Amino acid sequence: MAESRKERKEQRVVIVGAGFAGFNAARELSRLIGATTEIVVINSTDYFLYLPLMPQVSGGLLEPAHILVSLAERLRKMRFVLGTVDHIDPKQKTVSWTGPEGAAGQLGYDRLILTVGSVNKLLPIPGIADYAHGFRSINEAMYLHDHILRQLELAAVAADPAERAARCTFVVVGAGYTGTEVTAHGQRLTTRLARVLPGLAGQEIRWMLLDLAPRVLAELDPRLSKTAERVLRRRGVEVLTGESVAEALDGSVQLTTGDKVLTRSLIWCVGVRADPLVDGVDLATNRGRLEVDETMAVPGAPGIYACGDCAAVPDLTRPGEICGMTAQHAQRQGRLVARNVAASLGKGTARPYEHRDLGFLVDLGGLAAAANPLHIPLSGPAASAVTRGYHLTAMSGNRMRVLTDWTLNGITPPEPTALAAIRADSVPLDVNKPQA
Repeated sequence: MAESRKERKEQRVVIVGAGFAGFNAARELSRLIGATTEIVVINSTDYFLYLPLMPQVSGGLLEPAHILVSLAERLRKMRFVLGTVDHIDPKQKTVSWTGPEGAAGQLGYDRLILTVGSVNKLLPIPGIADYAHGFRSINEAMYLHDHILRQLELAAVAADPAERAARCTFVVVGAGYTGTEVTAHGQRLTTRLARVLPGLAGQEIRWMLLDLAPRVLAELDPRLSKTAERVLRRRGVEVLTGESVAEALDGSVQLTTGDKVLTRSLIWCVGVRADPLVDGVDLATNRGRLEVDETMAVPGAPGIYACGDCAAVPDLTRPGEICGMTAQHAQRQGRLVARNVAASLGKGTARPYEHRDLGFLVDLGGLAAAANPLHIPLSGPAASAVTRGYHLTAMSGNRMRVLTDWTLNGITPPEPTALAAIRADSVPLDVNKPQA
């Protein structure tokens, strides 16, 4: 893809990735120096995904498109490139990518911001890559929703009791934010569907939430953890802490306790790791993430910055530690890295990243939630209102569509239908081929 230097503005900033960090960095950069600087955003999809609401997509409460925001629409003053970056040359200051139909491209840069995010983290457990599905992309959320419906519909007409039990058993590994919310919304979905399938009358529908940690949401305040566990147990979820999967098989899983569970549904929510692109870049890493200083500049690589899940940004509020992989950090780091890049180009002054968390929110479906905004512990309807209010505020678009979904589905039950548009083989649990 040839380019003319005459067509360029004074400087060019290339942003790789358009998740929470990259999307916010692009918008802030455009505001600060868009008039004099060419801003190029390269991303493998043409949308920004609001990840925190994905469990509500798999649970049938929100339409998938309503948590997506068009990059072309929101980044109008920038150049958007649809492609996956596969090579970065810090010495030549070039970025190479491959488009969705195989065409290759290359761009030079004056400043580079790496915000490639993260992918599912695998553990060395036999069978996991073959039989489990992750939960990091909108495709995976859509697949899980349809898969849950399909399993119950097939169970309703199955003559073999063992097959019925397997199809009505859902095993979620990882009791952090994602696993807890996926379990909570998934259990409510199966409860709604069981009411309209006469063939499931009297059939037990099992949801199992496993984690080696001593409690659910181990990274949060114990009070929030107890609230979430209490809600899940009240709904019949089997919360098994101190346990995990030892082996995944075709039609069953072996637990670390030795128990064998018949299931056709293994959902992997154990955690994330930096995007594989980080491994292929000749730059220093810290705990698998790109090493950066407190201004998010990469040491020894002039002009390169990194933030979000792919970067080990020092946590100045906890000396010696690095910031966690959360949307809250990524969003704020994206805005600040934009200001720091602008400062390196003569606009403003660079500042170190320092952010004290504002609390955490866990939506458990219905009127149940656990939250501690500004470290004030809440549960029940109050926590649910705060949680949903925060999401509406934090979203970059589609607020009315999401609010409408919540309102309509609060009045009438969602339609339990599966489009079956996403095949199982299109959402493999393979970190070397991250999904959009």
